[in-house]
Amino acid sequence: MNGLLFIIGLALMLATLPGVIELALVTFPALLARRHLPASGGGAAVKLAIVTPAHNEASGIGDTIASLLACDHPLPASDIHVVADNCTDRTAEIAAEAGCTVLERHDEQRRGKGYALNFAFSQLLDGGYDALVVVDADTRVDANFLDALRARFGKGASAVQTAYRVGNPEMGRRPRLMHIAFLAFNYLRPLSRQQAGFSCGILGNGFALSSATLAEIPYDSFSIVEDLEYHIRLVRSGRIVEFEPDASVWSDMPVTAEEARSQRERWEGGRFRMVLDQTPKLLRDIFVRRRPALIEPLLELLLLPLSYHVGALLMLLLVAWLAGSGGLMIYGVFALLLIVSHIVIALILGRATLDDWKALFSAPFYMLWKLGKLPAILKFAGKGAEWKRTSRGE
Repeated sequence: MNGLLFIIGLALMLATLPGVIELALVTFPALLARRHLPASGGGAAVKLAIVTPAHNEASGIGDTIASLLACDHPLPASDIHVVADNCTDRTAEIAAEAGCTVLERHDEQRRGKGYALNFAFSQLLDGGYDALVVVDADTRVDANFLDALRARFGKGASAVQTAYRVGNPEMGRRPRLMHIAFLAFNYLRPLSRQQAGFSCGILGNGFALSSATLAEIPYDSFSIVEDLEYHIRLVRSGRIVEFEPDASVWSDMPVTAEEARSQRERWEGGRFRMVLDQTPKLLRDIFVRRRPALIEPLLELLLLPLSYHVGALLMLLLVAWLAGSGGLMIYGVFALLLIVSHIVIALILGRATLDDWKALFSAPFYMLWKLGKLPAILKFAGKGAEWKRTSRGE
């Protein structure tokens, strides 16, 4: 019996080991990162265009446009390109009334953000822009957002990701916990990767790609996690994404359980799909083509969402106790302490409030809720999974 338990424990250790290594890599280097003053007026010669994919976003597109136009040294409104993607509301009209360039797309067979971005990028590459910036239709941006990007591309960046944050943590337990998760996933991890010399990743909102990069690597990524898919293509090509920690984009997260369910199933199901599709390619590049720089992106891909990672480690500890395995017990305790360190450092560097710290007491209940959604999440890991807009209580 003990032998069988040990085998189960060993399997759990092997399943979580890539994530443990990855968390170590993306937790502590950020402590060495130096803060710098946000860019102000730099890179004035860099010409940017905003691309905002929008599907029935009439309720929020006006605020997003207003936020972009309120930036320091803003773009002309005509350089904000709103992709009205299969819209049946007034999204296109509102954008046009604000002076934006509207790109209307109607294709019920090929639906999703990846198709909308590809549609826009293919039209704008010959427009004389140095870089194209993706801002979602439910987003507010910092005043220095454009200047920070101009400064990065003025120094030769191929791709840049700004800090992607939650705009409504005060609206309830779920958005507050999402805010904490974003501090870890969208701030601490990219900051650590940049400090360690890795590519920081593309987070789906508030990122920018140089026209030269898009010309060489077209945005032909159409999965429900097209940002992750495209980032893997970038790192396999030898490029890295830089992180700009001092400029942020802010987006409201779902408040109700039903709204959150749809979003989490899509995000995490799509991520599991990428594990199946991309792991063999990355392994081949690492071992056959001898490209060790791709080890970190592979580890990042194999890191389970924290709820599942914690669940697997707790199960490992139980098995280790039943089997009397001190080695497995030490590994499990170390791995859990690493997760605690990861969250604490994310909260400290993200300048968390007292309400953020207090919200951690409800994290176990949120974890149980996510574990209960695993069957539905796995449905989105199928090849036929389709994009679905997240409701935000309109």
